[in-house]
Amino acid sequence: MEEKGAVSGIMILEFEEDVALTEKMRMRVSSLQCSGQKRQDGERLLLPHEAVYRLDFQRQDLSFRHWNVSLGGCGRVTITGISQHWTPDLTHLMARQLLEPVGTFWRGADDPDGCELKWLEADMQEFGERIAELAKVRKVMYFLFAFKDGAEAAKLRCSCKNKI
Repeated sequence: MEEKGAVSGIMILEFEEDVALTEKMRMRVSSLQCSGQKRQDGERLLLPHEAVYRLDFQRQDLSFRHWNVSLGGCGRVTITGISQHWTPDLTHLMARQLLEPVGTFWRGADDPDGCELKWLEADMQEFGERIAELAKVRKVMYFLFAFKDGAEAAKLRCSCKNKI
């Protein structure tokens, strides 16, 4: 049986929003605001323009090839990986669990229609390679997606292509 996303030695990994986890993190922010409490020292709270996404690894032997990203309209999307030390059902997200480099894709409001997305190629290559490396020891990986400057989650498709 062929795996989802696998075609002749290539596997496409689609980022999917984890709606339940995003909501859980929003409830944490709301709970702190309502009770007047402060976040834990070093805790990273979800911002209003952010959402939690995930990649599920069906295989651990991946070799990153390239990004497939499309964004309708203009805006900026920043993707931050979260380390394997975060267990969202047990602990709050801490700033030290955020990985570098981050991935950033953007299209300016002044760019002509149909203009390709821009990104920092070296950072995105390193980020993709890091995801493939972490897949060797994980079944799932979480990410924070930040939508800025007019970018919307509904207008984003994001995946990475890997050789298997």
